[in-house]
Amino acid sequence: MTENEMILLSSEDTFDFSCTKHIPCFNECCRDLNQFLTPYDILRLKNRLNISSALFLERYTRQHTGPESGLPVVTFKTGADLKCPFVTPQGCSVYEDRPSSCRMYPLMRMISRSRETGRITEQYVLLKEEHCLGFGQDRKWTAKAWIEDQGLGPYNEMNDRLMEIIALKNQKHPGPLDIKSRHFFHISLYDLDAFRTQVFEKGILTDLHADIEISEAAKTDDTALLKLGVEWIKQTIFKG
Repeated sequence: MTENEMILLSSEDTFDFSCTKHIPCFNECCRDLNQFLTPYDILRLKNRLNISSALFLERYTRQHTGPESGLPVVTFKTGADLKCPFVTPQGCSVYEDRPSSCRMYPLMRMISRSRETGRITEQYVLLKEEHCLGFGQDRKWTAKAWIEDQGLGPYNEMNDRLMEIIALKNQKHPGPLDIKSRHFFHISLYDLDAFRTQVFEKGILTDLHADIEISEAAKTDDTALLKLGVEWIKQTIFKG
């Protein structure tokens, strides 16, 4: 393999891949990267570290506006060595709660939603990068089996909810958001602990049409709170 390749896969197509500390390129994919974090990635990581969402965002991330989406996006803050802040010589120090992009590699997942039925269709791309020596190892996967093995179910579910927001924005609010909308987006999707305070101590959701069970669970459950945040953004900023 002399250059990067991208190969389209169905969920049942197979590929050979294995990543262990015994492969010479171990940890190479954890440096010199611009890694985007989804709201659910942040939720899992801040809980893993047992710190507030505000502290996690301040300590480990940078924030800017996505050039294509026009929405606030969050990336890892790297040091002078350009490494992920959680990589060690032994591997990932937050492995059980690592971000979805780390779990997905060497696959990329592409989704499309039917306007008529709302049904989501998935396609996968196998990314074979020159530096990665995990290909050709004695371990065979289907894309579907890889997704299951890497624990991507809850990540994909929450990331698909975010895609609903992106679709609404493209339809109803092209271009960058104003300052107030960017603040709402940041609080309700990235800074969940602050959002919980706004919801349950200041009552900002009085007019929100949301599932009662999710609203009740959101008092103590961060995943339910994130679902609530998605609905709030859809109904307040994009009127979905």
